[in-house]
Amino acid sequence: MEFIINNECFNKAISEVSKAVSLKTPFPILSGIKIIANKNCLILVGSNSDIVIEKVIPLTIDGINVLEVYDTGSVVISAKYLSEIVKKLPDNIHLKVNENHLVSIKSDEIVVNIYGFNSEEYPSLPQIDEAKYIKIPSFELIEIIKQTAFAVSKSESRPVLTGVNMSFKENHLSCVATDSHRLALRELAIESNVNGSFIVPSTSLNELTKLINNEPGVIHIFVTDSYMVFKSNTISLYTRLIEGNYPNISGLLPNNLKTIITLDTNQLLRGIDRACLFASEWKNNNVHLEIKDGTKIRIFSNSSEIGKIEETQKIKAINGDTDLSISLDGSFLIDALKVIKEEEIRLSFGGSMRPVLIEPIDNSSYLHLISPVRSY
Repeated sequence: MEFIINNECFNKAISEVSKAVSLKTPFPILSGIKIIANKNCLILVGSNSDIVIEKVIPLTIDGINVLEVYDTGSVVISAKYLSEIVKKLPDNIHLKVNENHLVSIKSDEIVVNIYGFNSEEYPSLPQIDEAKYIKIPSFELIEIIKQTAFAVSKSESRPVLTGVNMSFKENHLSCVATDSHRLALRELAIESNVNGSFIVPSTSLNELTKLINNEPGVIHIFVTDSYMVFKSNTISLYTRLIEGNYPNISGLLPNNLKTIITLDTNQLLRGIDRACLFASEWKNNNVHLEIKDGTKIRIFSNSSEIGKIEETQKIKAINGDTDLSISLDGSFLIDALKVIKEEEIRLSFGGSMRPVLIEPIDNSSYLHLISPVRSY
């Protein structure tokens, strides 16, 4: 196996696949990156058995030659040392592997020799059915992940709640995340011939958003018995699915609403952000909302040692009961408001001890639920 590759291109690919490599693994070969040289491309693979990242480097990128393959083959090289070596080399990299898996890396007058592993011992990728897939534009996939994944549970006591529930049904995608105190739901029309409900680890989805952030075009999603695969033109992420049944959320959505108000999204976000300054003393970052005179909302928080902060904001529209006072986790509110793009939002209340429903105006495909907290 022998090839010459552009340093910058190789370094970026190593950095991307290294995100799936765990240095603390009982299997030494999984601490390495698998490199496969084909006649028309170079493939790099990193894995920790729960997540696999595969990067394809073609011979040319934007009309510029970045790779020349002289001899095909494959090898596994320590991710840690390969990454550090390539970062420190000044120019194009000439990599050559002999039959004993000894890797020679040359750049200008620098020569590095490093022992590799036999690539046949590296775990094979899960098999996917290319005929069954979901198509989604990369920017829409990134948006739907950002609007839901933050609401997953940080506790491992209920593993299913640490993932995002992705449900595909008749060209329709529904993503739900909840930690049992808050819930984010986003729906999207897509092109799909797959039906089913799958729980995807939020850590994998967050990694995916970084990988495809600069990847224009369409992402193809494939599903196997235990993996979900996200593929763009040059990068693929395989993630193991979380086993178990996701809770049925249809009964959680409130229908007995007593008060509905419309507010300016950014203005409310800034107000909650200010109120959180004095909310940290409370376990739940308590921020209090109260309707004043039927026309304004009062936002306030206090700290017994520091002081208190309060402000009022104009309500754009109000329906129902004008007597309302509720305490919410300010950080939960900020998380929800940050990912809403629409200028105005609707807050719907069923009472001071019922979850608050947050929806963007003119967008029924996204909603957020936040449970109130006790203010004593």
